[in-house]
Amino acid sequence: MVKKNLIGGEWRGSGDVLEVRFPYDDSVVDAVSMASAQDMQDAMAAAAAGFEETRALPSYRRSEILEKFRQLLRERFDEVVEAMILEGGKNRKTAVGETARALETLKVSAEEARRIGGEVFSIDWTAAGVNRQGFTRRSPVGTVLGITPFNYPVNLACHKIGPAIAAGNPIIIKPAEKTPLSSVILAEIALESGYPPAAFSMLNAWGRDSEIMVTDPRIAMISFTGSGAVGWMLKSKAGQKKVTLELGGNAGLIVHDDADLAAAASQAAAGGFANAGQNCISVQRVLIQRDVFEDFTDRFIDEVKALKLGDPRDPEVDIGPMITLKDAERAESWVREAQAAGASLLYGGERAGTLFPPTVMTETAPDMRVNCEEVFAPVVTLSPYDEWDEAVATINDSPYGLQAGVFTKDIKRIMDAWERVDVGGLQVNAVSTFRVDHMPYGGIKASGYGREGIKYAIEDMTHLRLMVVNLS
Repeated sequence: MVKKNLIGGEWRGSGDVLEVRFPYDDSVVDAVSMASAQDMQDAMAAAAAGFEETRALPSYRRSEILEKFRQLLRERFDEVVEAMILEGGKNRKTAVGETARALETLKVSAEEARRIGGEVFSIDWTAAGVNRQGFTRRSPVGTVLGITPFNYPVNLACHKIGPAIAAGNPIIIKPAEKTPLSSVILAEIALESGYPPAAFSMLNAWGRDSEIMVTDPRIAMISFTGSGAVGWMLKSKAGQKKVTLELGGNAGLIVHDDADLAAAASQAAAGGFANAGQNCISVQRVLIQRDVFEDFTDRFIDEVKALKLGDPRDPEVDIGPMITLKDAERAESWVREAQAAGASLLYGGERAGTLFPPTVMTETAPDMRVNCEEVFAPVVTLSPYDEWDEAVATINDSPYGLQAGVFTKDIKRIMDAWERVDVGGLQVNAVSTFRVDHMPYGGIKASGYGREGIKYAIEDMTHLRLMVVNLS
């Protein structure tokens, strides 16, 4: 049966149907109705009406609703895992990990719903403020449009749903076209959780059609996770709306000569190739101090060789297919392009359909696309450096600035990296892929605008309002 869209509590189909295919073998696993322009208009109208209910919900009710949401997701844990494997080719280990993280995201959201407060502060810092008292509070902004990506379709959706409900906002979720099935399950859970039905919609829709919601004044905020090209385009069309963007990167990792090389190699292999490298904070550029370059490289290659490539349904598989054949072919072409320009291939590089093996390159140049652009594939480059300042400069020589990692035992270098590495998040003695769901996560430069992490997303999804009382 073709899956439908949820529009303000009503399940609605359409004649425009999208087949969902398993990236591993291109077999059809399901189909979804694609929302029409009228569906979007109706979702926005429902959300506007639902806002009158959600803004009046006390914090304990918002917290209870999120706890119910979490309970229902836990009950459907295995179903969600299977949906992600089949729609996105995500290997089972990663799908299980993502679903577990989504439960944590909802747990923290339920807790933060009770913590949204304000402050009382003095106004009499100047003579004009004598006998006046200041108060602040946070108020929900209104309807949030959450646009989610294919690579982590459940947890990143919960990073929009959780804070929106915690703040008392209606939300419309627009999933990636490539991974719509898991969002249908989330919509079913939302409807059962007790949140006002008018205040939650889930629209599987073509990206080009969704722009009518981006420009509509009934949308108060856009929370977007995806490609830089699309994100910055949406921001340019959003007008006066609040916008947060979680975009891409080409994350760097510095391994200095005093590092724990075994830990660095193990973490870099996991961080570079998890989810087939389709991760915006995936390790892409590894810079190793020249004295330990060969030792690190040998350890790293050994770690990479231990990774298993294949059918993502197999619980032993570490790396499944890329999301589409086109994406796998692009990754292969970038590797061949770098080789033609003088780069050396240490491991991998031979594509088999949508399966692209973990690939390691060296002797690359900064202007090769495997370095200067976001590869978003299981490709890692290794480059030696001589001086610490050279490594920092190389990390910063990028249009992106999401996260980076540094392995060193020297506190002076650690604090120098904290001062000078131009990224939104620095991981010390860890790789760029480290993330827990309550931390302020986001980038600078081309990598984004605003922060996720429940507390910080709630701040973006609320207005800070001021009241000053004249006590005279």
